[in-house]
Amino acid sequence: MATYHSTRAREHAAGAREAVRRGLAPDGGLFVSDELGSKKLDVATLADKSYTDLAREVMGLLLPDYTAEEIAACVDEAYGGTFAADEVTPVRELGSGLGASGDTPSYVLELFHGPTSAFKDVALQMLPRLMARTGDAASAEGERIMIVTATSGDTGKAALAGFADAPGCAITVFYPEGKVSRVQELQMSTQEGANVAVCGVRGNFDDAQSAVKRIFADTALAERLRASGTVLSSANSINVGRLVPQVVYYFAAYAQLLRAGAVEAGDEVEFCVPTGNFGDILAGYYAREMGLPVARLLVASDKNNVLFDFLETGTYNRLRPFYTTTSPSMDILVSSNLERMLYYLSGGDCELVAALMASLAEDGSYTVPADMLARIRAVFGGSWADEDEVAAAIRDCWERFGYVIDPHTACGYHVLSELPAAKGVRARVLLSTASPYKFPRAVASALDLEVPKDDFACMETLAAATGTTPPAQLAELADKPVRHTDVAEIDELGRYVEQAAARLA
Repeated sequence: MATYHSTRAREHAAGAREAVRRGLAPDGGLFVSDELGSKKLDVATLADKSYTDLAREVMGLLLPDYTAEEIAACVDEAYGGTFAADEVTPVRELGSGLGASGDTPSYVLELFHGPTSAFKDVALQMLPRLMARTGDAASAEGERIMIVTATSGDTGKAALAGFADAPGCAITVFYPEGKVSRVQELQMSTQEGANVAVCGVRGNFDDAQSAVKRIFADTALAERLRASGTVLSSANSINVGRLVPQVVYYFAAYAQLLRAGAVEAGDEVEFCVPTGNFGDILAGYYAREMGLPVARLLVASDKNNVLFDFLETGTYNRLRPFYTTTSPSMDILVSSNLERMLYYLSGGDCELVAALMASLAEDGSYTVPADMLARIRAVFGGSWADEDEVAAAIRDCWERFGYVIDPHTACGYHVLSELPAAKGVRARVLLSTASPYKFPRAVASALDLEVPKDDFACMETLAAATGTTPPAQLAELADKPVRHTDVAEIDELGRYVEQAAARLA
């Protein structure tokens, strides 16, 4: 059932299983389905459904050639006892009066209750289960899937946690050396598992992500790996198997608002999403197309505000200064998932998308037509926060609401404070993408606390000052041995993957 094809050419068609297994389309495009929005969820029934109910329903619609039994098994394995919160992604009320929000109440959707304390867990507990059921499974042909992923901080550990010792799979994770938090680095460098490789990269995330894309486009490398029994796939949000599970928590948030009496079925809400690679907010667009009453999706950027500039001008320009900030998972200048949005809001114009992506690769920028920009701005808005504004947002959220947020979430808090709610919106939901304890130094500094040099001492300081508790899986990192110390240059990553495949076979 060929329900998916590349954003750049319809002839590159695939079923959902193949799309998940491949990760990236053969021409470098991303897999999309023209059936998005053809079937919608009944909003009036959401309040009666649990997270797992919604996951089975949403994923069944978006991945139609998986059987209902397979989807149910994946959901049970991914979310059965792996998240600390019963709701999986609970909604917390902040209250009204948040800056420009006026009287519209604001809520936080907590996405950090999984095993690595970041929103990526929701998808990366699911992806290995989907990958294991891709039909011609690796074990059936003696093949091994090598997952190759670049991370700006959180994807790496979440992918490692999901794929460690998974049958028929190995995983290689690249991260920008010195440009993730100490906690994030330790989460990756201490990872156990006989099938994992972790490597720092001398460069930034965009360098690493571009190198990984080149690895997938290297046909000679692919042939050598296949000859040795290895096929490549991705756990980045370019993989539709990463994107689809994220759609669920938008519906789950609305269901919780219904149960709390904060909205009635059909009332419109806004979601504000800290994002760099555009995958998390794109999932909100998918939910909107599937019937969720979303008035607007607000992009929250940090000082690397390439997405904000694009929404303002219609020109996407990656040729700009790169800033290392306290929100490293958003320190991105090339937002891969934006390509899927371009496809849908161009009306499915593969030729235009291919031309825009070629212009980005060759010239470093592209400009969308004026009518297309108008369609984009009818759905997406946003703003950005500099480092002082991030710190001020962390402090304001604590002083006003007694709630501790991390620097990524703080970007979203600032945007909600700055932009007024759209007319008729009954609630605004801020996606909280990581535990504040993943970035204890930045949070403690923003709260004017003593900032010990050691991150784990800083966690204790933050806990004592706020009465909150660090997630056990983060606090325990201090005592774990470092297992991965490799570092490579950008032009060495393909060779590293080949060596890792041989070593982990």
